Amino acid sequence: VSNFKHRLAPTTRRRQQSKLEIMASQRQRPDIGLRVDIIHQPEDIIQAFDCVCEAFGRQAQDGIWIAMNPGWDTPQGRSNGAERMVARWRHRTSDKDGLPNTIFLKATLPCPRFEDRRIIVGFGIWVQASSVEGHGDPPVEDLANSMDLNALYPDNEPERRYLCQVVSSLHRRRTEVIKQRATAVPPAVLILDMCAVDPAHQRKGIARELVQWGIDEAQRRGNLEAITEASSMGRHVYGQMGFQADGSEIEYVVDDEFASRPKPPNLFMRTQGGVA
Repeated sequence: VSNFKHRLAPTTRRRQQSKLEIMASQRQRPDIGLRVDIIHQPEDIIQAFDCVCEAFGRQAQDGIWIAMNPGWDTPQGRSNGAERMVARWRHRTSDKDGLPNTIFLKATLPCPRFEDRRIIVGFGIWVQASSVEGHGDPPVEDLANSMDLNALYPDNEPERRYLCQVVSSLHRRRTEVIKQRATAVPPAVLILDMCAVDPAHQRKGIARELVQWGIDEAQRRGNLEAITEASSMGRHVYGQMGFQADGSEIEYVVDDEFASRPKPPNLFMRTQGGVA
């Protein structure tokens, strides 16, 4: 994650942030009381991580995500994974206009047991990325350092190598598009980096609302193109919302020793909404 940050006057930053708050809170479905809001406290990240574990770990059994979150199905492993997510949230940067480059979203429903409480049922991460300084987070060059693999697997060089290879393959087209858009106006894209819904609350339009928030935000930020790596579960919804496939299924280029490991099907998709 880049350390580059721009600072504006506190009043200007508060005003911009309040606009984001209002627009996020407006994304709701009155019939079920669904709301999508920007996350502002670490406790929400920790609770949202449970949704991620259930969706990516238990339901999809996503091999890459599981490798990135060892022990996710144990209390200690889940706690460690949540803390890594909190650390990412704490270290988010801002663009030259003071807008956050990474937006963490929560989707909530009314708690069935307590009228004054809400429960987190979905989680999304949108990232503004650019190869031009001040317009977003740059493409990651040092994957091992970015993912803190030495801490994750201190005595397991093969696992560190495997993760670098599969993530590099997964994000290859993403990185190419970010660099290609260096001459666009604005020279950035908005990436749907994660979208997870608790399986117990799927088929309620929750994922659609998390995605729509980002599509709307891309427009608000100057008609940015939205891009993502779509799972087999998500691509149908994304296609209905304006994303188009760019190429065939992502090919994972890994060493022979990793060839038999399960790798999730993913398809690079984009809205083609930006103006070059």
